[in-house]
Amino acid sequence: MLVLRILSLLFALTGTTCDATVNEGGAAPSVTLDYGTFAGFKNVTSGITRFLGIRYADAPTGNLRWRSPVSPPSQHLGAVDATGFGNACIAATQTEVTPGTSEDCLFGNVYVPINSNKSERKLPVLVYFHGGGFQGGSTHDISPDSLLQQPNPIIFVSFEYRVGQFGFLGGTRVKEDGMLNAGLLDQCAALRWVQLYISQFGGDERRVTIWGQSAGAGSTMFHLLGNGGNNEGLFRAAMGDSPSLSFLPSFTDAYVQGIFDQVSAFAGCGNETDATVMSCLRSASVSQLTLAGSQTVNSRPATLFTFAPIIDDSFLRERPVEAFASGHFAHIPVLFGSNTNEGSGWSASLHDASANTSMPNATSTTVYNFIRGQFTTFTRASFERAVAEFYPLSDFAGSFSLQGQQMYGEMRYICTAALITGTVSRSAKGIEGYHFHYDNPDLGSFHGSELTAFFTGTTHVMEEDQALFSAMQGYWTSFVASGRPGTSKGAPLWSPVAKSEGSPRILLHPGNTTLEGVHGLAERCAFWHSISRELKG
Repeated sequence: MLVLRILSLLFALTGTTCDATVNEGGAAPSVTLDYGTFAGFKNVTSGITRFLGIRYADAPTGNLRWRSPVSPPSQHLGAVDATGFGNACIAATQTEVTPGTSEDCLFGNVYVPINSNKSERKLPVLVYFHGGGFQGGSTHDISPDSLLQQPNPIIFVSFEYRVGQFGFLGGTRVKEDGMLNAGLLDQCAALRWVQLYISQFGGDERRVTIWGQSAGAGSTMFHLLGNGGNNEGLFRAAMGDSPSLSFLPSFTDAYVQGIFDQVSAFAGCGNETDATVMSCLRSASVSQLTLAGSQTVNSRPATLFTFAPIIDDSFLRERPVEAFASGHFAHIPVLFGSNTNEGSGWSASLHDASANTSMPNATSTTVYNFIRGQFTTFTRASFERAVAEFYPLSDFAGSFSLQGQQMYGEMRYICTAALITGTVSRSAKGIEGYHFHYDNPDLGSFHGSELTAFFTGTTHVMEEDQALFSAMQGYWTSFVASGRPGTSKGAPLWSPVAKSEGSPRILLHPGNTTLEGVHGLAERCAFWHSISRELKG
């Protein structure tokens, strides 16, 4: 295996191609790497060649549970049919292992413009991490055709990573006998895979941009902060749609230990005081662990995301607000933003009526319970101050639901995008941050709504929406190609952030895309960030 790794590194450094690259003509396109030959599928209609279900690491099962991924794979795979997706990782909400999901799920997908191999210059690469609250999600519903048909040609890559109890089980016993934040380490391994192999697909490993939405955007933020800001040259720019400021306790926190004890108990392995708890968990069947994860989630009905990244004192050493304030982040160009109604619908999904603000008998306490369910250290005193100074009920026509969604949407997503772009822009001369605000009254401006512009067919939308989506596709791919969104199809110039609070940002609105300030948002964000130690965010 050492020989394979050395050869891979030499290929990456020299740009030498392996036995075959993307083939033209009637034969199936194939790429030969040092651990297998992958036959993909060329779609002449879309102009894209797909290589799907490429294993990038050994199966993280048995003794490899809650350990760093073994990547590249330790065994030669021979000839591999890469025309269909690999397994998605098991979600925390699953009660059983369903078809198409598996613990053996570390697969990636590479999308290449058909004519890219005719160019002598390697293409910039966009690596996408899916959302799902670090508890679910997959790459299977991500189709980047629109992005790859832009004037700026790119290669698009997406990866599965461990989620839920398989990817983010914390506690001191995992720290002592394993690796915390295994899902983030999967992403690191995926980025190293890109450095080793993407040149074989026509990609330039020196021009890699990472991107994600929701938990995927939180992931790109964590990669900016990981290792104290040393990104090891794995990417040169980062993007994020609705980056999540998660509750981020330490691995020693009683909250984290309580989740570990619940999972281990539900799996029949006792708790952290049992000397054999880790060996028991690694010997447990995947069905036992799948059920244990969902039982743990269901036991916390006021919490949206039970499993998530934590401070591990290794990859993640500081919480985001502290890390950005101290300058401990990768100083590279960034493009982050959020949508108008980020906080809508979350509380209504909770099974705990005392934290569900859509209930007819909701009160101020219901709003507090909702937010405290996501940030368990949030005090009532801070909540009352937030309401009195920044979110008075009168501003929301007496609606506790609207009040709660505005508070949550801003504290978790909207203010995080402002924090990242504002901090990066003032950190170093020549490093720019770009901030966006997606507001679409036609199709919705909820969490994830902007993804319609990139991954969903847009042939049946109104003309103004189609023009907006075309502009967004151009902005994003231009940023991947050059580190600046530039102009696109008559769309206005997107200026970088000039102020620490995230101004200006571009308003992405049908028929009215323009630059705007953040106005009163800056004061509200400053409040949330001032209590970041309390929130552990």
